[in-house]
Parts: sequence; C-alpha cells; structure tokens
Amino acid sequence: MDEVKSRIKTMIDENSVVLFMKGTPDSPQCGFSMTVTNILKHLQVKFQGVNVLESNEMRQGIKDYTDWPTIPQLYVKGEFIGGCDIVKEMFEKGELKKLFESKSLLS
Repeated sequence: MDEVKSRIKTMIDENSVVLFMKGTPDSPQCGFSMTVTNILKHLQVKFQGVNVLESNEMRQGIKDYTDWPTIPQLYVKGEFIGGCDIVKEMFEKGELKKLFESKSLLS
C-alpha cells in the first residue's frame, strides 16, 4: 500500500490540479465525477484526471490517503479541496473561482 500512497503523492505534487475520479475527464463514469469535471471545464482550469476504476488499489488508496470515503476527490496545489458536494457548493458561491485565481490557475 505504501507504493500506492507514494504514487498518489507524486501525482498530487507534480500537478497543480488533480481530480481522482471514476472514468476520465472526457468520459466520466459517474454523475459526481461528471459534475466536478464539468465545473473545472467551465472554469477553464487545466487538470489531471486520475481514473480510480483502473485499479482497486488506487480506488482504495485515495480514500485512505485523504481519509475521505467518496470519489471524486479534488486537489489544488497539493491541498485536498473535497468531493462533489463541496466543489459544487464552492463553485455556486464563487469561492472555487477565487481559489483558482489566488493560485494563479485561471487564464
């Protein structure tokens, strides 16, 4: 399991925005992943999607890594932001856009 945690940490460290999701950014495999993907695309944020369905170890590993039971999980500049409900609420309040602006991630 240490190898999975190490891979997760590397992905989070090497990408400004990472979405651990079911499916891919172009083909989400669940409604929650699709919602977060659509929000990020709407904001025109470049992000790395990680398909947790490709590996049971990764699927469980990300839950253990954050101690968060659900997927998708969004990371911005190494910080865990939350899952679909949190991201959606932040987007609706304008907080998500402000977060990306503060991290210089919007064009």
